[in-house]
Amino acid sequence: MNTFAEIDTSARDMAGYLIKEMAKKQGVTEELKATDMMRWIGLMNNIRACADEIVLNDIVYS
Repeated sequence: MNTFAEIDTSARDMAGYLIKEMAKKQGVTEELKATDMMRWIGLMNNIRACADEIVLNDIVYS
């Protein structure tokens, strides 16, 4: 049986990995952050929301 701490750690690790991979695949880079901060923020917010949705469905709600 998983404890809440283990589930939290797994969820955070998965979210971090997903955010990093999605940003790489969508071309969201530090260079974009330096040249167009608002676009970078919007893209990262979208990526974070998608990653959170995946984590919630795969780990938390299951």
